Amino acid sequence: MQALAFWKAVTMDQAGFLEGLIAALDGNAIRYCVIGGQAVNAYAEPLVSLDLDLAVAAEDLEEAESVLRRQFQVEKFAHSLNVTQPGSRLRVQIQTDARYARFVEQAAVREVMGLRLPVADIEDVVQGKIWAALDPERRPSKRRKDLLDIERLLEARPALRERVPPEILARLSADEAAG
Repeated sequence: MQALAFWKAVTMDQAGFLEGLIAALDGNAIRYCVIGGQAVNAYAEPLVSLDLDLAVAAEDLEEAESVLRRQFQVEKFAHSLNVTQPGSRLRVQIQTDARYARFVEQAAVREVMGLRLPVADIEDVVQGKIWAALDPERRPSKRRKDLLDIERLLEARPALRERVPPEILARLSADEAAG
C-alpha cells in the first residue's frame, strides 16, 4: 500500500480533507510548512499519526484563517487554529505562535507520507520539539512523544545533539538507562 493511501486509511479521510486543505493553501499562495511529528517523519523513520501540524508565514496567517473557514471547520485557540472536516479523523493544527512563522522561510519540499510538501528545516523541527517538550502546559503524554521525536531526529542526525538543552538530553539518557 502506498504511504498516502495508508495515511488516508488511518485518518479515515473519506472527505478528501488533506487534499482540499493543501489545495486551499496552495491555491491562495499561502506560504506554509509542515512542522511537528509529520516533519519528523520527513527526516526519520515514519510513525503513524492522525495529526498534521503546520506553520504559516506571519503575513499570510490572517488570509489562511479566512480561506480555511470558507471550506472547513476552524477553531481558534491561544496559539493555534485547529482545522477539521466531517468525514475525516485527520487533525490539522496551524501553529499561530510567532516563533514558528519563521520556519516557513527555510522550509524545503520533502516527502511526507507520500506527499511532496514544504517541510521545516530539520534544525527548526528540533527547536519546535524542544519548545514543546519543555512546555509545562502540554499533557505529559504529549511531552513524552516530543522527547521520542527529538530522539528520532538525533538518531537520524547525531550532530543535532549540540542543539538540545542538557535537561532534555538528561531525560533521554534516563529513559535509555531505564529501558
